[in-house]
Amino acid sequence: MMHHGEYKVVGGKLVVVDLESDNGVITDVSLNGDFFLEPDEALEDLNAAVRGLPTDASHSTIRDAVTNNLREGAVMFGFDADAVARVVRRALGHATKWEDHEWEILGPQIIPIAEQVALDEVLTRQIAQGTRKPTIRFWDWNEGAVVIGSFQSLKNEVDMEQADKYGIQVVRRISGGGAMFMEAGNCITYSLYAPESLVDGMSFADSYPFLDAWVMEALQNIGLTAHYKPLNDIATDAGKIGGAAQKRLANGAMLHHVTMSYDIDAEKMTQVLRIGREKISDKGITSAVKRVDPLKSQTDLDRMEIIQVMMDTFARRTGAQQAQLDEGTRQAAQELAETKFATEHWTARVP
Repeated sequence: MMHHGEYKVVGGKLVVVDLESDNGVITDVSLNGDFFLEPDEALEDLNAAVRGLPTDASHSTIRDAVTNNLREGAVMFGFDADAVARVVRRALGHATKWEDHEWEILGPQIIPIAEQVALDEVLTRQIAQGTRKPTIRFWDWNEGAVVIGSFQSLKNEVDMEQADKYGIQVVRRISGGGAMFMEAGNCITYSLYAPESLVDGMSFADSYPFLDAWVMEALQNIGLTAHYKPLNDIATDAGKIGGAAQKRLANGAMLHHVTMSYDIDAEKMTQVLRIGREKISDKGITSAVKRVDPLKSQTDLDRMEIIQVMMDTFARRTGAQQAQLDEGTRQAAQELAETKFATEHWTARVP
């Protein structure tokens, strides 16, 4: 059986592989692409490393075989052993590309914050069950909120007295990462729901720029050049504009979401959030206020115009179609919000 796979390394080169297999074993390999490799003879090391492996070999098995079989002193430019493993897994159908899926876009709809985080769990589980196409959903809301990460301490992250003073609701999401300060109209937030095969073999660090490459293009389309700052910050030369978080479920589905500041009240944010010196110790700044530079200060477009550019860019890159949130899903999210995400038990599960 013949197999063909391609993978463009984020910030690197194109890696291509042509494989032959028989009875569950890879029998022939031709790795190629626009990468650089020294010496020339090391190409056969890569091919030989993959040849003879089972067609269901895991990403780590392929990666380790490549690493162990590469001759001493060989150097790979623009790709690495992970890239080889990824392209082989793609060729064999275990890892997927964006274009392998039929994507849907759920445009912004005003929904209470507790229900927003509940939707993240409901939609991700629908992906795992195979009842939903891979989807990107843009949030909208009309209340003030703080959404804390799954593992953050409530008392260490939020000054509840100040939150109550400003009418800020606090909810906890299922993904890790830091707190999101979200007043109505001051952020752009989206969630991506997809099979984990899209990031097969990728670390969280590698998957963030991969999953948000389309966002960088969308921002470029409005005149902003953005980049990732490890691990999960999105920034321009003017400063941080947002951050990402991710949750991979054991049943093979993935949630990835991003919040970008559009017109944030940084002074209020620092009163509500307990942003200590340790949090910003590696940022080269002395004030949390200086850490964030919202999009409104960097573009003349309003928030909904930016969201529209993002949706258009995502649709152009993936072929995604507009869709509507169905009543059954909305009802499931409302029930989950009531029984889990709006409860003190969940919100204060890490006191």
